Amino acid sequence: MTPRHTLDARNLLCPMPVIRVQKAMESLAPGEEIEVRCTDPGAMSDVPAWCRVHGHEVLEAAEDDAGKIRITIRAGPGDDDGRSA
Repeated sequence: MTPRHTLDARNLLCPMPVIRVQKAMESLAPGEEIEVRCTDPGAMSDVPAWCRVHGHEVLEAAEDDAGKIRITIRAGPGDDDGRSA
């Protein structure tokens, strides 16, 4: 089973959800998963874009009727230093 982590980035506005994701990803090993919970609608495009640039995989991104967003990410190998920049 893949270890699952959770990041609460609710009520944070751009760019803070992406910054929090970046910081959290630094502590994950490749293959580990994290579920990001946020409310900033921009995160639906910003977080997946950041993941593509840094070699991580978005497994799921969904927003419910109340505006709560959940983005599940699988850590990739990262950048040249082995983690994200």
